[in-house]
Order: sequence, then structure tokens, then C-alpha cells
Amino acid sequence: MNLAIAALLAGVALCAGQYLIWMYAPIEMTMGLVQKIFYVHMPMAAWAMISFFVVFLASAAYLLKRDIKFDYIAGAAAEIGVVFSGLALVTGSIWGRAAWNVWWTWDPRLTTTLIMWFVYAAYLVLRTSPMSAERRSLVCAVLGVVAFVDVPLVFYSARLWRSVHPNVIGAKGGGMEPEMLTTLLVNLAAFGLFWLVLLLVRYRQVRLSGQLDAKMVWDQD
Repeated sequence: MNLAIAALLAGVALCAGQYLIWMYAPIEMTMGLVQKIFYVHMPMAAWAMISFFVVFLASAAYLLKRDIKFDYIAGAAAEIGVVFSGLALVTGSIWGRAAWNVWWTWDPRLTTTLIMWFVYAAYLVLRTSPMSAERRSLVCAVLGVVAFVDVPLVFYSARLWRSVHPNVIGAKGGGMEPEMLTTLLVNLAAFGLFWLVLLLVRYRQVRLSGQLDAKMVWDQD
């Protein structure tokens, strides 16, 4: 895929998404303007979980094939997932302050999401640990597979336990007005394009960094 074209499409889609948020979607009667955080919060949370699913797939592929490109993909996806899930926690906290009058509550969805963030942040720390490149890739791949256990738990936590977190994805679309649902879907697609561009860019950077490190080791030998 041409990266420049993908980046242009992502930029246009993000602008269209913002237009729909502020000019098309109606203002929610109870919470007012602060509810519009939802159209950014939900896509970032969704694509964070998709990022961690990519980490899981790439890590499993590395364990099976020992191809370093899968390690690079896992690392790139993990970085994006940690950023997106961190921003989802921050925007959710701002939204929660307006909706629940608290910045944080130990709700099942919020708690499992915070645990997920810490686990994958630890994964990124492990990727910088001082060990041989092959051993580090192997250990990270194992953690990348095991860490994914928490991701489905985050998704289903609001259904498994009593939660104050709204269940947006449901049989009736979470009770949203058509304009709200359209705005949400457009922003999901826009953030998806943005996510793809970030993944491609970061993968290329990590791959080049790995090649440079390998060349430095070769020159020292």
C-alpha cells in the first residue's frame, strides 16, 4: 500500500469524522457537549484492542516460524495499542467525571482496561531489555500471546459483571440515534485508517532499526 495515499485518506477521514462530531451528531440531552468525547473515546478503545489482537497473532506467528518480521509487527502494534488504550483511559476519565461525578471508579471495564494497559506497557519495557535479540524476541512473543488473555476480558467485562460502563455494542445499537450511530461508524473507520498508517510507519521504522543493529553487530564481529 502506498503510504502517502493511505496517510492522505486517513487525514481526510479524520477531518470528516470531526465534522460529523461537531456539526452533524445531535447534542445528547443529559450530558450535553461532553458526550461527544464518546466518538473519539470508543474508536481509540476499539482499535487498541485490535492492536493487541495483532500483537497476539504476530507473536504466535513468530513462535511458529521464527521470522523476525513478525516480531517487528508485534512491537509496532503494541506501541500503538498502548498509546490508544492510554488515550481511551484519559478521555474516558474526562467523560466519567461529567457522567458519574468522579474521575475514576473501580468498575470492571475500567479496571480490566487499566490492567491491560499495564501488561502491554510492561511488554514494551521488555522489548528494550538487555538480552540477545533472538532471546528477547522469543520472550516477547511468549508474553504477547499470554497477555492477550486480558483483552477478551475487557470486552466482556461489562456483560459478565455489574458495570456502570455503557454497553454500546448491542442488538439495538446501544439505543443511539441514527445520526449518532453514523458519526460513530465514520470515526471508527477514520481511526482505523489512521491506525493502519501508524502501523505501517512504525513497522518500517522498527525493521530499519533492527537491520541497523544487526549490521552494527556484524561490523563489530
